[in-house]
Amino acid sequence: MSPHHDHGVDEVSIALVTISTSRTKATDASGDAIVAAVTDTPGVTLSDRRLVDDDADAIETTLGNLVADPDVDAIVTTGGTGITPDDVTIDVAEDAFEVELPGFGEHFRRRSIEDIGTHAIATRATAGVIDQTVVFCLPGSEAAVTLGTEEIILPEIAHLVAMATR
Repeated sequence: MSPHHDHGVDEVSIALVTISTSRTKATDASGDAIVAAVTDTPGVTLSDRRLVDDDADAIETTLGNLVADPDVDAIVTTGGTGITPDDVTIDVAEDAFEVELPGFGEHFRRRSIEDIGTHAIATRATAGVIDQTVVFCLPGSEAAVTLGTEEIILPEIAHLVAMATR
């Protein structure tokens, strides 16, 4: 492996944002799955956990506040990635991205097809960088966040944070 691929940071702090008008912290199984995956990963900690309505202004404000927090290296959102009128997470995030990571969404959908078939085309899951903070937007289902977090985000997070902050 080239030295370019060897480098990452030793510690990563992740903020979690659940975007939903129907969930509470008590009923947020997808958020709980992300917390469990992060907690089980050496060198990765959860610095913040928030629940936000499916509202563009609320999502934009929350992302802005977390990006401005020096204790947050990456943000993982869950919810609002579909195609219904209230699914605005992707629209807000992509407007803020300075750098897009299209490979994340492509790989997520490719892997999702193995589990849910062609229904995977209905997700707009994506990732990008906002002011040196890596942001991942996952669907709201527990299976989707488990796949995205455990199999894609966590194996790459230290490398991506290192690249975004150099």
